[in-house]
Amino acid sequence: MTPEVHGHRGCSGPFPANSIKAFLEAARTGCHWLEMDVVITGDNAVLVSHEPWMDHTTCLGPGGNALSEAEGRSANIHRMTVEEVQRYRLIPRDAIAPWKPTLTEVHDHLLRECAEKSVPMPRFNIEIKSDPAWYGLFQPPPAAFAQRIVQEIQVTGLRGHCLVQSFDPAILEAMHLQDPSIPLAQLVDNGEDPRTALARLSFKPAYCSPAFQLVDASLVELLRAHGIGLLAWTVNREDDMLRMIDLGVDGLITDRPDAAMHLTGGQSPMSTY
Repeated sequence: MTPEVHGHRGCSGPFPANSIKAFLEAARTGCHWLEMDVVITGDNAVLVSHEPWMDHTTCLGPGGNALSEAEGRSANIHRMTVEEVQRYRLIPRDAIAPWKPTLTEVHDHLLRECAEKSVPMPRFNIEIKSDPAWYGLFQPPPAAFAQRIVQEIQVTGLRGHCLVQSFDPAILEAMHLQDPSIPLAQLVDNGEDPRTALARLSFKPAYCSPAFQLVDASLVELLRAHGIGLLAWTVNREDDMLRMIDLGVDGLITDRPDAAMHLTGGQSPMSTY
């Protein structure tokens, strides 16, 4: 079995992660999926961002000024409108959209670009950034967060073309209650037993998505026996990619989708959009 390739936050290179440029560059490799992180703004928009604040290492202030760590952390996206959020600028600058894009903006840019370049439209691997310590402060509670994501999936036409992943089991439970037809993936951090993480869920997710260092033949066999797919993250070295391919994982989440596509034979499915 040949694993599918997920471009992690788009792909690495001279453009910001989770930016429209990064997603466009990843799509041009023919990768099957684009992995991206989402948070919720104060006016209830779904924003593509790794943190629910302005990370001082990847963002400039509204006036182009450098941010201290404290200044970045205090710029709480869940307390800002999209207009306020997009006054901040990404580092390095993205000439297409130099701000944190909404999920709708990413989707619309990709649809146009893939149609113009005759490139298959990738599916979206949407990671919900959630932490119990953030509930009500940097994010909505799980039920409201899940409801908003399901709405956005419906509005953008992503239903049937996406999966949702998270480290937070409460988010996955809420997503499952909102719409059990959306494939879900339990993310597992390095150092945690994937079996323990899966046991926290009251349902069987479509995927388990562990740090690649946790993947071995016994885990692959266990997940196969339970009908659960395996997505390994974040696999950037070619020897690690080859090991994951040999083990039979279902997907490689990588900053280097070009290299992964080359190693897997570069087979990209035709777009169903």
